[in-house]
Amino acid sequence: MRFEGRELKSYAEPVSANDLVEREVYFTVQFADQKLLIPMIEPIVFVGKNLGEGDTDVLYFQNFESHATGVRYASATNESMTDFQVRGPDEIKHFFTYDHALDELMKCSLRRRGR
Repeated sequence: MRFEGRELKSYAEPVSANDLVEREVYFTVQFADQKLLIPMIEPIVFVGKNLGEGDTDVLYFQNFESHATGVRYASATNESMTDFQVRGPDEIKHFFTYDHALDELMKCSLRRRGR
């Protein structure tokens, strides 16, 4: 099996707030250590913008597990509200499409090899 080769950029390419698509899965990529060798990845679903009364430029995300089981923002209970995250457009610099999350993991792999 061979995976296509690609040139990796030296910078991250997170998704832009303007490019988010409702019900699409995105991936948060963060690192547990200062050397960026231990990645933490979480699938997350974009559920909409400005869903709360008086919201302006507020983005709503839901953890993938609860979304997959059918929990929706409009019918969420107080208990299931913990499945949701509210972010501003400047707070999603670690949210990626699948391919760009993969790029971050490949760069991590190269760091781990000492390149």
